[in-house]
Amino acid sequence: MAHEEIIDHYSALARAAAAGRVVADCGPDAFQEGCFGAAGYDDIHALPDGAVRASLGCGNPVAIAELRTGQTVLDLGSGGGIDVLLSARRVGPHGTAYGLDASVDMLELARRNAARAGVTNAEFLHGRIERVPLPDRSVDVVISNCVINLSGDKAAVLAEAFRVLRPGGRFGVSDVVVDGAIDPAARAAAEERIGCVAGALPVAEYRELLAAAGFVSVRITLTAGHGDGVHSAIVQAAKPAAAPGVEIRPMRESDADQVLAIYQAGLDTGQAGFETTAPSWKGFDAARLTYLRYVAADTSTGQVLGWVAGVPVSARPVYAGVIEHSVYVHPRCQAQGIGRGLLSTFIAGSEDAGVWTIQSGIFPENTASLALHQSLGFHVVGTRERIGCHFGIWRDVLMIERRSFAAGTGEV
Repeated sequence: MAHEEIIDHYSALARAAAAGRVVADCGPDAFQEGCFGAAGYDDIHALPDGAVRASLGCGNPVAIAELRTGQTVLDLGSGGGIDVLLSARRVGPHGTAYGLDASVDMLELARRNAARAGVTNAEFLHGRIERVPLPDRSVDVVISNCVINLSGDKAAVLAEAFRVLRPGGRFGVSDVVVDGAIDPAARAAAEERIGCVAGALPVAEYRELLAAAGFVSVRITLTAGHGDGVHSAIVQAAKPAAAPGVEIRPMRESDADQVLAIYQAGLDTGQAGFETTAPSWKGFDAARLTYLRYVAADTSTGQVLGWVAGVPVSARPVYAGVIEHSVYVHPRCQAQGIGRGLLSTFIAGSEDAGVWTIQSGIFPENTASLALHQSLGFHVVGTRERIGCHFGIWRDVLMIERRSFAAGTGEV
């Protein structure tokens, strides 16, 4: 359905719920299986009937959101408000629960439900989930319930979720996904049974879009199966944690000049590597993986403070999960937790990507870098003695690596 058709459809359901009718967005069998609507909740006894009647989701994202007192939570596509009201209860009077919906009728219904429930720490916003009307880094948790799959631009939705989350913030949604390939006829049959299956992403594509937006620690857990490869699922991820005043995000081409300047500043210290001159952006870009590139940026100025990126160690398939990395922090910004944040994010992203070994080389004299890497699970596997001449001095290099506890363990 087009965006306007989706709004009209859910506006009609909101009006029906407001009139006291039980509404449904899928076949009765789905409700009987306990997969959709209010059947997925066990803590709705104190909610208004209108919120329960208008529940059209495919799970209970609040149950997996790990909300804490005083936090700010945003529900993308909040509908009649059931998840906002539950979230408001969990974050308490010093927290805030936002609901965002494109349907004016749904917003009116949700506000009435909040008033009837006596909830004062909930706020309902009119807008699209592809363009959230909230400032950068303003919420702790983003939730959603069977809505993201309806968007025609899911990359924009996930980018907006990343933007509004504070560093260390969490993304926890219920959604409908496709496990494996599904032919058009099967998809049409599934849509007959489950109204919100339209636009459902394959699991692998969902993971890729989350990673491209900057999320790490991605987990997609299939819950109820609805036939033809269609499942309800719990989708969880995190925005990288960072030092105060810093955000870690994917590297962009517009960062090129700053990334290369930091590269050169590191080389100028004489402790970062054997190179003496940073490459061109074309050379940098061609040599490195297209994924697992991150920068740490100042949240006030946008200035890039450091970066991390990976390169493949071999084109041979057996080494597909073995990469080498480099992490650089501007000399004026060291000892502020920026390198730790970048390297932690790189490790988490590599786990998501199925990387089983990260390796690198460090000069023995670079004790700060060695200590950082060892604190995050790297160990020294050997020393390459007098491996290269650097400014007239033959230098050793410590070879370090980190093995994953999740990828490449031999389990199939």
